[in-house]
Amino acid sequence: MAAIPDFDLADIKRRMQGAVSSLSKDLGSLRTGRATPSLLDPIQVDAYGAMMPMAQVATVSVPEPRLLSISVWDRAMITAVEKAIRESDLGLNPQTEGQTIRLRIPEMNEQRRKEMVKVAHKYTEESRVAVRHVRRDGLDHLKKLLKDSLISEDDEKRQAGDVQKATDQYIAEIDGVLASKEKEIMQV
Repeated sequence: MAAIPDFDLADIKRRMQGAVSSLSKDLGSLRTGRATPSLLDPIQVDAYGAMMPMAQVATVSVPEPRLLSISVWDRAMITAVEKAIRESDLGLNPQTEGQTIRLRIPEMNEQRRKEMVKVAHKYTEESRVAVRHVRRDGLDHLKKLLKDSLISEDDEKRQAGDVQKATDQYIAEIDGVLASKEKEIMQV
């Protein structure tokens, strides 16, 4: 089986895997009632005149299942970190003790859990769409190669089948990631 010119199935799979990785990161930042350092990943802190991720100004640890401990490296940054947490849409109230900020993660009620599941479904649908866009790009490229007579119809059909198999595989992986996150969110 000769290699098809200018067509890279591995690149298509890599791009689809990127959509799955992005989804995992997005879902990791959703609050589930359990403390995780990734909960603070989306928060940007106004530090030294620039917006920086929390991980670049402090260390986040989980001393208890419902508590986050943030050790701010520079004492002058404590108020900026507190402000960033308060202004985020996480609904958390920071308590400062010296250079350490503590965040208690409150229990989530049923309504809030259902809202989180809806947000998770939205993120998941965005990832599915991204995978489908990669599939469309791959199929369009194959059609162009066929039109330019660089590949045969049989090669085009076989490669299109491979692209569809990869699409199905990554959509199933996305659905699995959603199912586990949904279970985690709804767990009391």
